[in-house]
Order: sequence, then structure tokens, then C-alpha cells
Amino acid sequence: MVSLLVYFRWNWVGLLTFLDENGLWILPLLKEEMDKNRVCVAFELALPNYGLTFVSMALYNQINKSSANVLIFYAGKDEAIDFMDVIEQYLIKGKVCILNSQWESPMRRRSLRRGSFHVLLTFSHHHPDVSGFTDFVKEVNPSKYPEDFFLARLWFLSFNCSDSESDCVTWQNCPRDASLDWLPGHIFDMTMSGESYNIYNAVYAVAQALHEMLLHQTEVQTIENRIETVPSPAQNRAGDQVILDDQRKLEADYDIVNTWNFPQGLDLKVKIGQFSPFALHDHQLSLSEDLVEWAIETTEPVLSVCSESCGPGFRKSLQEGKAACCFDCTPCSENEMANGTDMEQCVKCLDHQYANTQRNQCLPRAASFLAYGEPLGMALACVALGLSTLTATVLGVFVKHHNTPIVKANNQALSYILLLSLIFCFLCSLLFIGHPNTVTCILQQTTFGVAFTVAVSAVLAKTVTVVLAFKVTTPGRRMRWLLVSGAPNFIIPICTVIQVTLCGIWLGTSPPFIDTDTHSEHGHLILLCNKGSFIAFYCVLGYLGSLALASFTVAFLARNLPDTFNEAKFLTFSMLVFCSVWLTFLPVYHSAKGKVMVAVEVFSILASGTGLLGCIFVPKCYIILIRPDKNYPQRNSPPFLFLAVLLL
Repeated sequence: MVSLLVYFRWNWVGLLTFLDENGLWILPLLKEEMDKNRVCVAFELALPNYGLTFVSMALYNQINKSSANVLIFYAGKDEAIDFMDVIEQYLIKGKVCILNSQWESPMRRRSLRRGSFHVLLTFSHHHPDVSGFTDFVKEVNPSKYPEDFFLARLWFLSFNCSDSESDCVTWQNCPRDASLDWLPGHIFDMTMSGESYNIYNAVYAVAQALHEMLLHQTEVQTIENRIETVPSPAQNRAGDQVILDDQRKLEADYDIVNTWNFPQGLDLKVKIGQFSPFALHDHQLSLSEDLVEWAIETTEPVLSVCSESCGPGFRKSLQEGKAACCFDCTPCSENEMANGTDMEQCVKCLDHQYANTQRNQCLPRAASFLAYGEPLGMALACVALGLSTLTATVLGVFVKHHNTPIVKANNQALSYILLLSLIFCFLCSLLFIGHPNTVTCILQQTTFGVAFTVAVSAVLAKTVTVVLAFKVTTPGRRMRWLLVSGAPNFIIPICTVIQVTLCGIWLGTSPPFIDTDTHSEHGHLILLCNKGSFIAFYCVLGYLGSLALASFTVAFLARNLPDTFNEAKFLTFSMLVFCSVWLTFLPVYHSAKGKVMVAVEVFSILASGTGLLGCIFVPKCYIILIRPDKNYPQRNSPPFLFLAVLLL
């Protein structure tokens, strides 16, 4: 029975049995086998022995309120007939009834309303044909066996053996050649039924036992031999074994029979399959599904499940407090898939794979990075090259006009160092674009940190120089000595050495390396450089920020010093732009993912470098190239300015 349920995927079944010895014995075994195969009991009814008549309404309500469309009824033949009467009487529709025994009776002539259930499936013991049985049935008649009341009644009902004036049976009125094979199959089946075959075996076993006893009486045997003698299995005329030992039990084959009832009232029993316990586990049940008569206008098997199957892309989620067959279908999470039906858990895709939108397949990820060929990478590369070229042009202008007052007043050496460092700053952004590798990952942060340190320390040196120049008012003061000795020029190497040391510690402890990001873009495996140690990265960035903050503070304090060539205001604004860019960078960098995170860092490098170039050197280039008439010291400038220019 359970193998039949598994075959049709019926996992929500109602059980009906009687409160007798057989019912109490079979029910636990049936439920245990159902549990092994994940078949759930929708409801369970143990009916009293006095029949179904008194519990018909309760039976009706229980069956019709349940969503189970398959009923298993385990009972004897008489109880099965009563069960079918209740089914027909109360018109319980849409159910598949599975019985453990044949319920048809040749004397059953009631007017029953067939077709009230989808299909009736019954199990019967499989047995071979017994030779001579059909010929014997053909020759049976009441004249030959007058003591058989059952046969007489069958003849009376089937062949109209009474005359018109009396209801007495007159066998002479029957057709002379009347035979049971005249009757249609649904009235009388000429083949031996399972119950008849059991009776045949019982008679054969008794005959075999008597035969064994006679042999023992005629043969001279010792008492010990008689005690040790065990009757051996015998074979009947059909070739089946007949077990005479009460300690052994013969496994039986079963035929699965479907009752055809279309046209209505046909009641034709059709063998649709067989169950053999001797076959391999996966081949014990053989079934011809196309022979099953389902409901009218229906060619598919009935569904009997508590919950619809979860298709690919979903997993089963058990409903609290309900049977294991009752569940919800929950979609698989991101990057998980389920490629089967009714899967308990979703399978997580590998790192180099991703789940498609249907969550039923893992697909290989396409490698992705901030490439030169894509619009964003191309735009950033063009901007970086353009700014580095512009910076080189400004450097050429300053070299060409190195003898002009505005160039001299702003310390030529520091201006050249600042412009060269800005060129490297712009070019180092190209290391962030393209396919990452170990070399570029290491050079990205170290080159960026050192180049910007040189640039910011140069700005700090220029700012200190301007302040010292304007503070020199009387000879002999210490500030004059600092200015004459070139002390501001030591700011650049000292600050750079500190940054190089931090980068060296970074590379020595936890250097950057190639990493992959599988979460930022669906279906893509993003290649990027992992910082290695974020503490070291923020130390480098924090040190750079402290230099910028120091330059901004010094320049801000000197912003109101008088003179045409006083660049303190420009230095102040350039440091303000620089600090604003990197303060904005931190939250945006943390919120960005994948290639966007790399693009944000490149943009911050370009924007901060552009701020230094534009705020410090654009006004000077404007005077040099557009307004050369202003490129000389004004007469009303303070006298110490000329000394500062000479000293610088």
C-alpha cells in the first residue's frame, strides 16, 4: 500500500480501520511504514465493530472536511461492502479508495450509484491459474449439485428457471445448456478469486497433511526420527508452495486491481499492477498507469498532498504544529539555489559562481574590475593624464619665467617640488585602473601616500616660509636665522621619511593583496586590491591629513599679511579644498562597494590634487601669461618684502 502511495506521490492520506484484532495489529505497522517513506496521516478513524451505519455522518464529515483525497480502508470483505455503501449513500466525491481485499460479490444486485469516487484500487493475493478450474466451473449446474443452495439461487436469478404461474423453481424450465460462462464478467467471474485460491490451498494442505500421516504410519521409524521430522514445503497443482510449518510464513505476491465503472455500472475488475516482495527494493511495484480509470474527463492521477510541491528555487519550510507533509515554500536566499523539487535546504553557490534570478542554477561569475575599456575607467584615466599634462605645462611656465618676481617670491625650489609631486599624484591614480595584480596593489597605496606627503609637506614648507618672511622685521632675530639657514626646506624630507617608514611597516606586516568581491554586483566576480591592514591604511591617511591640517592652520594664521605676492590666502584655500575632499571621501568610501569604491578613491586623488594645482598655481599663471604688467613688486610694498624675496 505504501509503495503505491509513493508511486503516485500521495503523502496526505486518511486511514480507516475497525477496532478488531486485525485493525489494531495492522495500523501501527502501516503508520510505521508510512513514516519511513514520508507519508503523513491526515486523519485516522478506528470504527467500532458493530458497523458503519451508526457512524456514517461522523465518517462523512471527517472525510469531506479533510484535504486528503486518498483513503486507505483495511477490513474484511463484508466491512468493505458496507464501506462502499456509505461512500455511495453520502456521495463522497473526489476520493481514491484503496482497500486491502476484493469486495465484489456475485450475488450483489443492488442498484448502486457508481462514479461517486475517482477510483477504487484493491489488493488481492496473486496466484497462478489452477488447471481445470475453468472447465469445472463451466460444467457446474444445480442438477449436478442439488444440495448447493447458493448455486440454485444463482441459477434462479440468472436464468429465470420459474414458470409464469408459480415461483417454484423448475429446473426443466432452465435452458438445457445453461452455464455460468454465459454470465457477464461483472456478474460472475470465471477465474479463481484470491479467496477461492486460499481455500484451495487450505484443502490441499489438509490433504497433504493426511498424506504425510499415512506415510508415517506405514513406515517404520524411531521416535527420535519422528520428533526431528519437519514437514517439507509442498507444491500444489499450480506450482505454488504450501507451507505446513506453523513457524514459517510465506511471503505473498499481490495483484493491484482497478474497478472500471464506465459505462456506469460496469464493475469490471482490471489488473493494473503487481507487488512482489521477492524483487529488488526499487522494482517491487510494477504498475501500468495508463490502465487506471480516473475520474470522467480526467487523465491525470488525483493529487493528495497537504502542501503543493516546492519547485526549483524554493525550499520547504515546515509549518509549526503540523505534520511534516505540511510546509510553506520559501524562496532561496541570495546566492543560493535549489534545482530539485521539495528540497529541504537550499545549496549555497561557490564563490566563483552566482545563483540566477530563478534560484535554480549556479552560473559562473564574470570577472570584473575598473578597466580602461569601460566608460568610467576611460574617463578617470583621461582626466588623470590631462591633469598630469596640465601640471607639467605649469612647471614649464615656471621654469621659463623663473626670473620674474612672482616666481622668485614664492620659492622656486618648493614650487618645482610641489609641481613634480602633483604630477606623480595624478599619475598614481592610473595604478587603480586596469586588471589588479600583486605589484599594482602594493604600489597603489604606497605611491599615493608618499607622493601626496611630498606635495602637502611642500605646501607646509611654502606656508612656513611665507610666515617667516613676513615676520622678519629687525636684524638679529631668530626667525631671520631660520629663514637664512633654509630650515623650512627640511620639512619635506623629514615628513617624507616618516611616511615612508609607515608604508614600510605596512608592507612588512600586512601588505595589500588581490581580493575578490562577490556581493557588490550580481553575476560578477569583482577583482580589487585588499588594503591588507586597514589600521596601517588609516595611519597613512591620518598622517597625511595631519600634515594638511597643519598647513591649513599656519596658512590661515598668515592669511591677512599684506602684499601683492602674499600667497597665504591661496595656500589656505588649497588646504581647505584638500581637507574637504578627503573628509568627504571617508564616508563615501565606506558606503561604496566594488568598482565604485575604487573609482571613489581615484576621484578623491584627482580632486584633491586639482585643488592644490588650481588654488596655488592658476593665479600665478594668470599673472605670468595674461597680466605680465603686474609681475613686479609694488612700490608701496613693505620694505621687508624685498629682503624676503632676496632671502628666498
